[in-house]
Amino acid sequence: MKYVLVTGGVVSGLGKGVTASSIGVILKACGLRVTSIKIDPYLNTDAGTMSPFEHGEVFVLDDGGEVDLDLGNYERFLDIKLTRDNNITTGKIYQSVINKERKGDYLGKTVQVVPHITDAIQEWIERVAMVPVDGKEGPADVCVIELGGTIGDIESMPFIEALGRFSYRVGPGNFCLVHVSLVPVLNVVGEQKTKPTQHSVRGLRTLGLTPNVLACRSTRPLEDNVKEKLSQFCHVPAANIITLHDVSNIWHIPLLLRDQKAHEAILKDLNLRSVTGEPKLEKWMARAKLCDTLCDPVRIAMVGKYTGLSDSYLSVLKALLHASLRCRKKLVVEWVASTDLEDETAKEAPDSYEAAWKLLKGAHGILVPGGFGDRGVQGKILAAKYARENKVPFLGICLGMQIAVIEFARSILKLKDANSTEFDPDTLNPCVIFMPEGSKTHMGGTMRLGSRRTYFKVIDCKSAKLYGNVSYVDERHRHRYEVNPEMIMELERAGLKFVGRDETGRRMEILELPDHPYFVGAQFHPEFKSRPGKPSALFLGLIAASCGQLDFFLKNSNRNLTSSVAINGFATPKPCQNGTSKKPAKISMNGTFYSNGNSNGNGVHA
Repeated sequence: MKYVLVTGGVVSGLGKGVTASSIGVILKACGLRVTSIKIDPYLNTDAGTMSPFEHGEVFVLDDGGEVDLDLGNYERFLDIKLTRDNNITTGKIYQSVINKERKGDYLGKTVQVVPHITDAIQEWIERVAMVPVDGKEGPADVCVIELGGTIGDIESMPFIEALGRFSYRVGPGNFCLVHVSLVPVLNVVGEQKTKPTQHSVRGLRTLGLTPNVLACRSTRPLEDNVKEKLSQFCHVPAANIITLHDVSNIWHIPLLLRDQKAHEAILKDLNLRSVTGEPKLEKWMARAKLCDTLCDPVRIAMVGKYTGLSDSYLSVLKALLHASLRCRKKLVVEWVASTDLEDETAKEAPDSYEAAWKLLKGAHGILVPGGFGDRGVQGKILAAKYARENKVPFLGICLGMQIAVIEFARSILKLKDANSTEFDPDTLNPCVIFMPEGSKTHMGGTMRLGSRRTYFKVIDCKSAKLYGNVSYVDERHRHRYEVNPEMIMELERAGLKFVGRDETGRRMEILELPDHPYFVGAQFHPEFKSRPGKPSALFLGLIAASCGQLDFFLKNSNRNLTSSVAINGFATPKPCQNGTSKKPAKISMNGTFYSNGNSNGNGVHA
């Protein structure tokens, strides 16, 4: 097994996750099998109980693991299925060591950070790296490890020590360290400054790790004299210093690495040059070019309560982008804070109220993503009502589906107090109830999590057709509440159809309004399995309905249209008004750019 370690210096948020994912892409394109591990130095056992404002979205894996969002990047970029053990946290390591100590595994010795914690880290990495994640038998060829945080952080010290020892443990030719650092440009003089990277590398070396490759973040490509200076003071060959400058979309990053021959530097250090070929990235090139040329917009109103931090909905944004590319449309996300749609806001902040409703009414489609808690719920209900009454394409995910049920019960069944017991435990008409197997005393890992099977009870429905006329689908879940099975007959008699259910038939998974252009709710999270080359079926349906292409996809449902990069002769990108493509926006390494050139939040993640 070969290992590539990706670390970060100077500041956080440089894009280590995207860099690690892109390294995996280029190695895979060379013919190697790749797996990934993310190390998070926080004490939490997993990301499940962390607020999206704290750490971005919680990504859910097939095995129910609630993990860091970077594992979502790995899965999307590499098209692999990871496990909860691929996300190492300080909490997991300490918990495993303490459990061993309680069992007497250390034979009475004093348990210390060195060697017991550091040994546990190394053993965890070696064990997880051997688990296949690409559907094939046997271990991968290369494991890409990302160390979260910044070099010098106190909480990451045990991991730094463990990885330094690990590099000696696996030996020369089996370990390559890629250090991601910042080369800022001061506006006053316009000069690229190398001192922050010099200090970062010096700090890394004092901790026992020596970088083989430097990946330098900057607003523009590094100048030759800057590379030479970095090479001289950081003891890294100039050929191994890579520029990761701002690009128009995130799919250019693997191409940047290839063009600067980063793969050759990594393969040389891993003694793999003789068994690999040149990277084949034709699909990545086509996707990056396509994303740059699209200018016919499709506007989706994202109605949620975490709109202040787009990373809170990272996978949802990725799934929307995958689907919009499939339909040859430029995605524009209109962020709508659900609280701004409520009557209370009309009294307290009328300008915010009017702006929110203007965005909602101007959108081609509406999406209500998952969430927890009662803040902004009434605004989400109003958004679902607007979509239903005005025939606007709508997709509700998890809580978004439950919101649609509550709204339907209130408006159509005339049950004015219909609600979820999450928001009103004493409601006389509980449309959504707490699941029997859930826990009300322990928060972490007690939800219905991971991949579960949904069976289509109605074959002739939009959802089943979008999935390719299959009888069932496996999707990932993360919820404590469900639609009340005692109200299903009443809701269906009124016109709301639950076309997908679990194996018992009592747990509702997918709902539709048959007489609506596209009104779909899903209890699961389809965004977690969306891929650049294979967009999620339900997201594809939303985008297609929003831009008038849904009939095409429904009529061609027997063809696997979601997995193709292009449909020949269909939905060709329209040229911009002047006959040429617009100049692409700049994109940062965390994947954010703004379609209209400002920072008002109307941006998308690539």
